Amino acid sequence: MNALDLVRRLHEHRAWVNRKLLEAAFPLSEDSLKKALPIGQGSVWKSLVHLHAAEYVWLEALLGNGAALVRGDVPGNLPGNQLGQGGFGSLAELAEAWSPLEGRWRTYLAGLSEGALDEMVLKTSSSGQQSSTRRGDILLHVCTHAQYTTAQVINMLRQLGVASLPDTMLITMARQERA
Repeated sequence: MNALDLVRRLHEHRAWVNRKLLEAAFPLSEDSLKKALPIGQGSVWKSLVHLHAAEYVWLEALLGNGAALVRGDVPGNLPGNQLGQGGFGSLAELAEAWSPLEGRWRTYLAGLSEGALDEMVLKTSSSGQQSSTRRGDILLHVCTHAQYTTAQVINMLRQLGVASLPDTMLITMARQERA
């Protein structure tokens, strides 16, 4: 497996995990979904919105829009009154927005060449700070960030008493594909 194939595989896993996390969150009551917990972004809801936002802004940067903001961001006024909400009114609305974002990621990754992994990508933070990062490092960061946040969400689900926690391991995905 070459580097590009590995990056694509990690992103397949990231998308698969996102679906697992959404499936686990849908049965939660609104109170449980948004219950304050002393980990991650502070609630399952805020953590899922954070995952979506990170995937959106990094894809935009990879596509050349390094100053992209997410729904709910108020330029020059972060945090806005929707901090942690991402501009989404419900979990269903978030899931509906995530599906086309995953499609955009698949299209982007399918068109990527191995040589592009070494290209530099410019990103502007919400505070206006610009940085330049190797494309391959951004692609890996999106996946490792998702893994980190996934572990936090699963811990939150455990704290909320969810009996059947999602198995989000890459090996599980691989075995299910082979079955």
